[in-house]
Amino acid sequence: MRPPSRWWFKIVAVGAAICYRNVVRRLMITKGGGTVPHELTEQLVTIGRSPENMIVIDDPSVSGKHAQLQATGDDYHLSDLDSTNGTRVNGEVITSVLLRAADRIRFGKVEACFECEALDETQPLPRVAEVEARAAAVSARPADFANASPFQKRRSERDPVRPVIYGVAALAILAFLGSMVALAQMHSPIP
Repeated sequence: MRPPSRWWFKIVAVGAAICYRNVVRRLMITKGGGTVPHELTEQLVTIGRSPENMIVIDDPSVSGKHAQLQATGDDYHLSDLDSTNGTRVNGEVITSVLLRAADRIRFGKVEACFECEALDETQPLPRVAEVEARAAAVSARPADFANASPFQKRRSERDPVRPVIYGVAALAILAFLGSMVALAQMHSPIP
């Protein structure tokens, strides 16, 4: 049987996905009730919380540079990059694994699903288990990080002349008020 002329074709039946070889592989990331597809078109795809990654997952349980996908022919290898909360594939903690169609992936507390691969390599979806994850202790600021604010950065150095000017102004105001009080207490001479 020949695959259809479309780029991708998916059949979902009894928790299994079947995909043809000409498809674009995708990583479906589920966060906050929605699913975001990421097409895997590059040889090396980095995943993490840092904006330097190709796939950015903004979640405190995901490390700055959490994992990477490496294309090898028609397959993708997923490698954990010593992340704080680890990477799981089908519930198993991994350091490196060859991904198959419908593999369930967890980056920290964020769920993802790998789609698609060869027609004959399908498997049922595993049961999802709750995993306790903690926020990363240290998060490095990216090297190319810049302030996105339209306002200029406040200067941290103090102007030494400004307090002197304020002091002289305060003394002048006090002298003026003192002279006004003195004038108010003066009585006119009695003729």
